[in-house]
Amino acid sequence: MKEARSSVTVRIDGQEHTIRANAEPAYTKKCASLVDERIHAIRSKSGLIDGHKAAILAALSIADEYFQAVEDAQKSRQEVVSRATDLTRQLEAELSAPGDPE
Repeated sequence: MKEARSSVTVRIDGQEHTIRANAEPAYTKKCASLVDERIHAIRSKSGLIDGHKAAILAALSIADEYFQAVEDAQKSRQEVVSRATDLTRQLEAELSAPGDPE
């Protein structure tokens, strides 16, 4: 069964675009806002720059952030697994050690 698609109009770089997506309209607007903000940030740093080039630089900037976040998440997962493994070994060692009679 197909998911319901909704249309939402967003403004990116001064132009309105109608987007059809499976996502909630508020989410689509949030994504469009990020792209718009990134384009404006690039233009403010670079001066007058062609809209197409600004959009490409914005996409590359957002992709870089995404890949950095994925890498950070993988490192965090590996750290959690490592700590959990260490704790499991410590618990197993304590549980298998002869107890102190009181």
